[in-house]
Amino acid sequence: MPEIHLLIETRTQKSLFRDWEYRGLEVTKWNLWSSYREVGELKMQGFQERGGGPPPDLAQLQSTMHAIELACTSIQMHMNPAEAEATLLSLSQSHQPYQACKFILVGRFILAIKHFVGPQYLEYGVANARFQAAAAIKVAAIREWGFLGYKDKINLISFCLCFTMQHANSPDGYVQVKVSSVAAQLLKRGWLDFTGAEKESFFYQVNQAISGIHGVDVQFAGINFLESLVSEFSPSTSSAMGLPREFHEQCRKSLERDHLKTFYCWARDAALSVTNRIVESDSAIPEVKVCTAALRLMLQILNWDFPYKSGSAASTIFSAGVGQDNDSPKRSECNLVQPGPAWREILVTSGHVGWLLSLYAALRQKFSCEGYWLDCPIAVSARKIIVQFFSLTGTIFPSDNMQLHEHHLLQLLSGIIQWIDPPDAISKAIESGKSESEMLDGCRALLSIATITSPTVFDQLLKSARPFGTLTLLSTLMIEVVKNLMTKNSEEETWSWEARDILLDTWTALLAPVNSGGNAVLPPEARSAAANLFALIVEYELRAAAASAFNDDVDLNYLQSSISAMDERLSSYALIARAASDVTIPLLTGLFNERYARLTQGRGIVDHTETLEELYSLLLITGHVIADEGEGETPLVPYVIQTQFSDIVEAEKHPVIILCSSIIRFAEQSLNPEMRASVFSPRLMEAVIWFLARWSSTYLMSPEENTDMNSRKVLVGFFGQHNQGKPVLDIIIRLALTTLVSYPGEKDLQVLTCYQLLHALVLRKHICVHLVQLDSWRDLANAFANDKTLLLLNAAHQRSLAQTLVRSVSGLRNSESSNQYVRDLMGHMATYLVELSRKNDLKSIAQQPDVILSVSCLLERLRGAASASEPRTQRAIYELGFSIMNPVLALLEVYKDESAVVYLLLKFVVDWVDGQISYLEAQETVTVVNFCMNLLQLYSSHNIGKISISLSSSLLSEAKTEKYKDLRALLQLLSNLCSKDLYFSLLSHLLEVYPETVAQLNTDAFTHVLGTLDFGLHHQDVDVVDNCLRALRALASYHYNETRAGKMGLGSHAAGLKDQGGNLQEGILSRFLRSLLQFLLFEDYSPDLVSSAADALLPLLLCEQGLYQRLGNELIERQPNETLKSRLANALHGLTSANQLTSTLERKNYQIFRKNLTSFLIEVRGFLRTK
Repeated sequence: MPEIHLLIETRTQKSLFRDWEYRGLEVTKWNLWSSYREVGELKMQGFQERGGGPPPDLAQLQSTMHAIELACTSIQMHMNPAEAEATLLSLSQSHQPYQACKFILVGRFILAIKHFVGPQYLEYGVANARFQAAAAIKVAAIREWGFLGYKDKINLISFCLCFTMQHANSPDGYVQVKVSSVAAQLLKRGWLDFTGAEKESFFYQVNQAISGIHGVDVQFAGINFLESLVSEFSPSTSSAMGLPREFHEQCRKSLERDHLKTFYCWARDAALSVTNRIVESDSAIPEVKVCTAALRLMLQILNWDFPYKSGSAASTIFSAGVGQDNDSPKRSECNLVQPGPAWREILVTSGHVGWLLSLYAALRQKFSCEGYWLDCPIAVSARKIIVQFFSLTGTIFPSDNMQLHEHHLLQLLSGIIQWIDPPDAISKAIESGKSESEMLDGCRALLSIATITSPTVFDQLLKSARPFGTLTLLSTLMIEVVKNLMTKNSEEETWSWEARDILLDTWTALLAPVNSGGNAVLPPEARSAAANLFALIVEYELRAAAASAFNDDVDLNYLQSSISAMDERLSSYALIARAASDVTIPLLTGLFNERYARLTQGRGIVDHTETLEELYSLLLITGHVIADEGEGETPLVPYVIQTQFSDIVEAEKHPVIILCSSIIRFAEQSLNPEMRASVFSPRLMEAVIWFLARWSSTYLMSPEENTDMNSRKVLVGFFGQHNQGKPVLDIIIRLALTTLVSYPGEKDLQVLTCYQLLHALVLRKHICVHLVQLDSWRDLANAFANDKTLLLLNAAHQRSLAQTLVRSVSGLRNSESSNQYVRDLMGHMATYLVELSRKNDLKSIAQQPDVILSVSCLLERLRGAASASEPRTQRAIYELGFSIMNPVLALLEVYKDESAVVYLLLKFVVDWVDGQISYLEAQETVTVVNFCMNLLQLYSSHNIGKISISLSSSLLSEAKTEKYKDLRALLQLLSNLCSKDLYFSLLSHLLEVYPETVAQLNTDAFTHVLGTLDFGLHHQDVDVVDNCLRALRALASYHYNETRAGKMGLGSHAAGLKDQGGNLQEGILSRFLRSLLQFLLFEDYSPDLVSSAADALLPLLLCEQGLYQRLGNELIERQPNETLKSRLANALHGLTSANQLTSTLERKNYQIFRKNLTSFLIEVRGFLRTK
């Protein structure tokens, strides 16, 4: 580009500066002239076009700038947006657009000087264009990085950094943020290429800016650049660059090791450099934004994902809750900070915490009269970093100096105690208008302490400074929060709602720590405080329940909240109650009996609606206190309930038995029709059934009945099979039948009955043994078979009930009686369908609404029975389906226009085939397949043309998707006929047991088997892939062992055959070796498959050692640099030689190779796969 001579007389320069200062534009002479020089230096700092062509001249640069500015304006004005977006896209997609992008960023500013125009020339259409230019630099540079010269890369980063610093006072801050982030991204992209000296050169300039020698604005810009840089190097927020994952990991480790502490110190020093001026100033000053940004950067660094884990220090008194559990039920976040011992001096022993606390205290004192100050950015940032210091844990504290960690927490707690104590004064101030943010941050600090300490340590912390422990403060604070909640009638969430959730999470962290095997035990003083707190919580919940009784507002949260929505809060309540269960369980018993007694007084005269709502709430709370959720396993009696009543050995005196017995007696009253009509509303019955479902999973006929612990033996023995278990089970079944028959249309109640109560009971065989002997169970089966009321149940509930009844046969003595039970239960339903299908006037009868309802209900029930198929009932269920094959075809014919019935017919066949296919003999299989083919042909004859692939876009509409349900059902049926699991399991079994037979197959048959195996290896189902890997191991192992013994093994199948063109094809073991290596190195798969893959790969390597060497060499040569080549070569060598691996297929050798393969994949997948 020709030299640009822009000479301006000194007098004119001064005039221009005065004019701009008069117009209020804040620029400095250094900024102005630095930007002015940038255009003249574009030739030096710019990029010559590849191929020797001349670079664009000034007119071209101006034309490009104007085009981009016009495009940005058009988008803002909604004029020709497509054309404008295409213009912007062309900038980033063009080859090396860096000159044009630089000119867009600085050109208009320079031209303003050249032509002696005012600041309005700068403001017109510039900011968005600059933003787009910065984005284009990033996109193009990342794309073309490998083709750029070394100095070009350096210059690009330097340009972005200089622009950020030189325009730090620009009113268009978002442009500076974008250019700063581009500089960070490009610096990361070249991180592994640049030398340490070059990196230090960049950081020297940044440090100069952050130190403040160039002014507050530049200082602020320097801190923001580091914030962008740290974000870019953090795995969770890094930008995709099309590079191996290992690149990102290497960058992360390098920054953490060499620079992160330095950045933290720079940010700390920047904050220190301005805090005195902030504290001493009586007005807002720009230094505030520097301090805020520095604190924000410090917090960001503390939130870095440090790889260090807690050491022995944290495994003693400071570890009860340490651990990050993704499945934790907590509502509030608490991120642990574990930077390791290298950070000890900076964060712990240097007085840094004291400075932070003093800074906040000084600002708090200075602005104590300004209510808004607590929510201003500097106050929020200071509190956040103070709260984060509470989460500091792990090896940063030496294992031989426990007092250091305790002193650290005590110093912090003493510094923030005024945020939360005294609780009553704090609450009153908030209600008077003070911001709640400080109080909430104090609650978060308590949560952080609870997360990293045991209850004992947590409680002791405050005792050195207060006459009470931290647990007492926690209880008092939450009592005040609950009191505030009790005064609120608003539906909107208030500060006390959020405080309650944080404090409940604190109790959860203390009483149910992540890595603990049982509930923590509190000291006596704390147990008393917990008991008082729980009593108030129950009072609050009962008051809220009573208040909701006559509220007809359909939006009221309490009235409309479901059991599941309340579960999280109630679980935390339960932990508090269990901590003092010797007090809280008798409390619940008294409250329940009191409400129960009220119902018997003035029944039919007095309105007991409030009492019923209170009973509803008490049932939910009690259910959570005395029993845990099963989550797929049989829950045990909560540990603290076992231990706190260890001295009680008489059942009639055990508080838990007294409470449970009271509730069961109350529930039994609902069997009385009069009581049911006057007391037991559907809503109350929901709570009763929910309680019984949860309670029975823990206490009813527990397998722990023969335990040695006295209290536990009494507790589970009382409701065991040799005591009250059978009578209680009988009551539960009669209650279930009552809810199904006497509460028609109550879907929520029926869901609880069918899915939670009954379904859970039949999953336990020892209960089924007693269940099938009960008259009440036979009554339920009778009602299911004959009572028309149950035909009105929701279709899914009928299916569930049929499944439950069929599964209960696991309690019968043998297969014969089990099959007869199923025939008796379901046989008449099949008979009804057979007789219906044989009627001469079927077409007219079938369209009657009551017939359609009956057919639909029976099909749902048959589906439920079919889905419950197991070996002992398989014969009866097969006969059931076999008997209605022809009726199903007949019904499909007559209901061809009733899509809902067609869908049910198909789904029954799908479930029946799925449950039967793995048990069938050859002739039975033929019968089933023929039936399914007839079904498919009949369906297609009626539906060809009704569903067109060309209309598949309608699947985007959920409503229209219903039209495709039957099509999906057919695909399921075909999938079941192919029986993927059975088929591939059979294939695996065949190759493992009969490899010699497979080896003798002709070429076509063998090719078909191997094609199936290859297909399965790339299947989405982990079980299918695992079966195929086992089959492959069997095949390769057979060949290797046979050939070592001098035999043929797989013979020509392994050696390869000529195709029709006479070309020799690769043998099957060679093909699978290639395929398996490709799978392991480059594809996504479950880590659970690595062991199976290792077992398949070892014999393949032994069979095809030459091919393995060639493939390894090819892979090594494809690596872009010598470092990666060397690493890959060493890893490949270690795979077959490490840990004394030998060339045998012994069990020990397989174990060694699994270990070798795991190490190999950890070493190489990171740089072979890209992000």
